[in-house]
Amino acid sequence: MQEQTSIRVSHELLNTLKKFKQDRDSYEDVIWDFIEPHLELSEQTKKDIEKSRQEYKKGNFSTLEEVKRELGF
Repeated sequence: MQEQTSIRVSHELLNTLKKFKQDRDSYEDVIWDFIEPHLELSEQTKKDIEKSRQEYKKGNFSTLEEVKRELGF
């Protein structure tokens, strides 16, 4: 069994967590459900990053100065 600890949360946060809690879920389950999507990049995000890298290598990008001029800054 993993070591356990307690954390303090406001009543407002507790009531919000309760709304997401299913019958057999623990509050840890609810919290993990929220943070897991942020632990690893999605496949779509990885594809988008690779596409951007390829575009950059081809020279298809704008500098900050170019964008500022286009926007009138």
